Amino acid sequence: MIFSTTILNRVVATSMVTTSVALSPFFGAIAQAETLNGAGATFPAPLYERYAREVKNKYPNLKINYQGIGSGGGIRQVITGTVDFGGSDAAMKDDEIAKVKNGVILVPTAGGAVSVVYNLPGVNELKLSRKVLPEIFSGQISKWDDPKIKADNPGVNLPNQKIKFAVRADGSGTTFIFTNHLSATSGYFKGRVGANTAPKWNLPNVLKGKGNPGVAAIVSRTPGSIGYVEYAYAVQNNLKSALVQNKKGEFVAPSLESANAALSTVTFPDNYRVFAGDPGQGYPIVGLTWIMVYKQYANASKADAIKKWINWVLKDGQQYNDDLNYTRIPSDVANRVLQTVNSSVKP
Repeated sequence: MIFSTTILNRVVATSMVTTSVALSPFFGAIAQAETLNGAGATFPAPLYERYAREVKNKYPNLKINYQGIGSGGGIRQVITGTVDFGGSDAAMKDDEIAKVKNGVILVPTAGGAVSVVYNLPGVNELKLSRKVLPEIFSGQISKWDDPKIKADNPGVNLPNQKIKFAVRADGSGTTFIFTNHLSATSGYFKGRVGANTAPKWNLPNVLKGKGNPGVAAIVSRTPGSIGYVEYAYAVQNNLKSALVQNKKGEFVAPSLESANAALSTVTFPDNYRVFAGDPGQGYPIVGLTWIMVYKQYANASKADAIKKWINWVLKDGQQYNDDLNYTRIPSDVANRVLQTVNSSVKP
């Protein structure tokens, strides 16, 4: 009886050890799972949604949630610490950076064009010069058949119709990129409206939409309207994009190629903030977008997850930028950014 009990105890003990060994990888996988929540710019939202799907191929336990709420909202949430990372097309200002108690790093992830989209039945190609475009959005030109627009478009049958304006209702990096360009080409626009994420539009017939999707929807359903959206949204919604005159005097359509040409001469400083108001070539209304990450996180697991995420975005993720009409971050810049992130992000 004593012998039998001893054998039984050994069997039970062995079974428990075996079960523990068998289950340990399972519990280890659960322990390593991490969710990162981000919010901000709608400009890169289609790209970040693609990133979130693709990153799981390399890191199955890393889940990325991103909500497009506008760049202004992304910056505010980073300042208040309510997200793991933010997104913005307008680089944070010095005073905003100073408010982030855990410190912040600006990580450029992509670039792209802002399309000037319009809804004019029968007008398949609209040209807007460097002089005319800011005059339209500062209210100096209010009708489609204005002589100045007609001069840019000889032979085009422009309607005798008031211009309806589609702009952003929320604080927006797309708006900053757009107004930054108009401010660089027009002193009048700069003084009246200026480069801003949420300008005061002193315009008649203003319609406001939330995010790039909201503005795209307004233009799509409103004949006589003009607005601005990130190029990918113009393509996805089959919107017509105007040809915009660049510094060389060329009328250029937005495209991946023309955006790459415009951003090819950009120099990235140590803080990676770039403001391309009036590039010397290519499509002139272009900008970059950034992910904002903290320098310090609550624990090692979260800090490691952020590093995995950013390293994947700037190494593996860039291959998906072309598919969605975003420019890539040059590899030398990406390597510099990763050195900053890998050495600075800590628990």
